[in-house]
Amino acid sequence: MCTSIIFSPKDHYFGRNLDLDITFGQQVVITPRNYPFMFRKMPSIDHHYAIIGIALDNNNYPLYFDAANEMGLGMAGLNYPGNATYYKEKEGKDNIASFEFIPWLLGQAANIKEAKKILSTINITDINFSEKMIASPLHWLIADKTGKSIVVETDKDGMHIYDNPIGCLTNNPQFPKQLFNLNNYADVSAATPKNNFSSQIELSDYSRGLGSRNLPGGMDSESRFVRATFNKFNAPISDNEVENVDTYFHILHSVEQQKGLDQTAPDTFEYTIYSDGTNLDKGIFYYTTYTDKQIKVVDMHKENLDANDLIVFDMINKPTFKYQN
Repeated sequence: MCTSIIFSPKDHYFGRNLDLDITFGQQVVITPRNYPFMFRKMPSIDHHYAIIGIALDNNNYPLYFDAANEMGLGMAGLNYPGNATYYKEKEGKDNIASFEFIPWLLGQAANIKEAKKILSTINITDINFSEKMIASPLHWLIADKTGKSIVVETDKDGMHIYDNPIGCLTNNPQFPKQLFNLNNYADVSAATPKNNFSSQIELSDYSRGLGSRNLPGGMDSESRFVRATFNKFNAPISDNEVENVDTYFHILHSVEQQKGLDQTAPDTFEYTIYSDGTNLDKGIFYYTTYTDKQIKVVDMHKENLDANDLIVFDMINKPTFKYQN
């Protein structure tokens, strides 16, 4: 499970919660412009846009969970089991494995318009990274620094590219069904509700927050989709970077998964391993982890983006306490 959003108060912040029941030793990885990207069925790309995000560095190959490039285009892959379908190779198409999709697109596209053009030539193939690393069933949220976003889903009937007017994605069901489900929550509000029950019955506002009483609170993907969308569109907007970043993480943390609430096997629970976000306008990457909610910062422009080798930062997971006495 996962949740991804684009939040645009002034600058544009793109990222996600990664919700799994196992961690892979993922790191913050910057792929500089001259790192050679090798692809299984396509020619290598030796010069491309620089990319920053969370990846598993597998023998010097970055397997990105989510990332953004230096031009302000971001992309996240989210679990899409039972629906995601990868295809056999097709002649006349750019045959890209799912684990290559993020570097292929972010390495070449500067914005949503260019991404759509590249997507028109892509065929997502059913190739595994290795015998031990089977391709995950994914769909993707893609956003740029205009605040626009799209969803890419590869279903049994082919690839679908949806304009995403709300800038949010979770997991199943298919994106159009998630979007339609928002109609069921038209009455949810941040304001105190009016008495529409009956003009003949006097009802009291016995608590704050009654307008959001019917907001779903489950760990399931439909509930998180509704909740994250509501929280995002009702979040305060500031001209201050620190305040906006703080608000962005409050939105993601409002749909995070606590250990013990989503059982996947006996004594095994899915939880929010990390939350992250990139300021797409500035190339500044932020993240928190399950065990350390202090916001960590990596500025890609403080590194040599013309280098040839991956730039890797271990994620800080140790809880941080600030003692005042």
